[in-house]
Amino acid sequence: MRVVSNTTPLLGLSFIGRIDLLQRLFGEIIIPAAVYDEIVVQGANRIGSDEVTKGIGSGWIHVENVAPSAMLSMLKVDLDKGEAEAMALAIARQADLLLLDERRARAKAQILKLNVTGTIGVLLLAREKDLEIDLPLMLEKLKVQGFRIGDSLIKRILAEKP
Repeated sequence: MRVVSNTTPLLGLSFIGRIDLLQRLFGEIIIPAAVYDEIVVQGANRIGSDEVTKGIGSGWIHVENVAPSAMLSMLKVDLDKGEAEAMALAIARQADLLLLDERRARAKAQILKLNVTGTIGVLLLAREKDLEIDLPLMLEKLKVQGFRIGDSLIKRILAEKP
């Protein structure tokens, strides 16, 4: 399964100490150079930097450059560089899944017929696959860290049966 990730799912899962779920669920993921730059270079010494660096060192996170293209240029009009590169890379690599949280970017990805999920989707997939997770605690930690998730959505998620 080819999975491409944008910045926020990597950071969100790092915040809650569960970036390992990506490896356990998907084996490996691909990130564009802009996402690497955002997390590891610009975000040095912040949450996510060490986790992504270790994932790259272990070989389950792969960084790829995105070739300039008309598609990439078009995406950069409305999206930030990481989102645009993640989407262009997902298209170029014919990814099975794109990990993306931002609402505007997700809407664009769906127009482009990309299969998208985000941080919460990863947690729900982990629960569905019977990976050991404390979903209520993880959702609360995300919320405390500033992740945009309302109480009503948390209640609805926790009420759903795995």
